[in-house]
Amino acid sequence: MSMFSRLAEQKIEEAVRNGEFDNLSYAGKKLNVDDLSHIPEDLRMSYRIMKNAGFVPEEVALRNECVRLFDLVNACGSEGEREKHRKLLNEKTLRLQMLMEQRGLGSSGAFLQYEERIKDRLL
Repeated sequence: MSMFSRLAEQKIEEAVRNGEFDNLSYAGKKLNVDDLSHIPEDLRMSYRIMKNAGFVPEEVALRNECVRLFDLVNACGSEGEREKHRKLLNEKTLRLQMLMEQRGLGSSGAFLQYEERIKDRLL
């Protein structure tokens, strides 16, 4: 541990002992922490900026669209409408698979860990 890390730890421990953290607005509440461990370190800041601005990567938007279309297919009353949504779902799923292969995301640890759940949800 570096000298600065030890100094910071000492200051934090001192503040805890003095009760300086007792009246914070999130005291006792769960913090909403973004887990960006699956994103390369040099891209994390740009992802956070894009997320805060309301933008999402194309693969995330496509996944959301696939889930929405899957729900529509199951909810359709007429066969013609169901077939129309099924065709669109197949197109979006294919586009998502191609995008994942292009970006090398299909072989990432995070994807492999959740691959079966994603397939079950989409299919």
